[in-house]
Amino acid sequence: MKVVVVDDEPAARRTLREYCAAESDLSIVGEYSDGKLALEAIRRDLPDLLFLDVQIDTLNGVELARSLDPTSIPIIVFVTAYDSYALQAFEVSATDYLLKPFDEERFRRTLERVRHRYRSESAAEREAGLASALARLQRAAHGSADTRPRLLAESGSRMHMLDAAHVELVEGDRNYVKLTIGREVFHARSTLQQAQRSLESQPVLRISRSCLVNVNHVREVSRTPRGDFIFVLAGGTTVTSSEGYREAVREYLGRLRVSGV
Repeated sequence: MKVVVVDDEPAARRTLREYCAAESDLSIVGEYSDGKLALEAIRRDLPDLLFLDVQIDTLNGVELARSLDPTSIPIIVFVTAYDSYALQAFEVSATDYLLKPFDEERFRRTLERVRHRYRSESAAEREAGLASALARLQRAAHGSADTRPRLLAESGSRMHMLDAAHVELVEGDRNYVKLTIGREVFHARSTLQQAQRSLESQPVLRISRSCLVNVNHVREVSRTPRGDFIFVLAGGTTVTSSEGYREAVREYLGRLRVSGV
């Protein structure tokens, strides 16, 4: 696997470099302390594995991860000094992380998970897991769990200020998105990726290339004969996941199951 290390602490980079050198299937192709330079290199070199510090001075790890191309996202191992509350962002999203300071044994346990993901995980699954982790990280880092972000969108000839928590569904259509609240539909000039960032305070799940659902408003989930997922939202709207996102959606829903069910 081609590896890129991004961390502004020289000691942390040295530790990762030494641990990676001891693994025959890892090859470091880049090592950066500057997030902006790292982003350019990642887009150019397309690594398989990225060790990414959450807190970097020039471009923090959250912003860097959010800027990656969804179709070529590497496996990301977040390297962090965050407390246990923030680490829930990674654990709930099944995202790999290393808590500073870490030793070789902890590194190798993480690497075992990385190798399994490298063999079995699709790009859509990586994108879904990363989006969930970034949203939870944002809430943990800024204490935004109690805030109520607003979105400006149009219906008819009027502009409306929408409560992000009320948005049930977002559908992309070229340079526009449709936002569904109950039986009402609003429009905004935006990409689906931009809309997803605006809804970071919500547990948003991407179920296809053009559709996001707010899990807080999902009332029923069923399956089609071919195995895709059908979501019935609080306002009565029904949407179906696509084949390319089937496994990512299945894994996300699996983490929501009550233990023993």
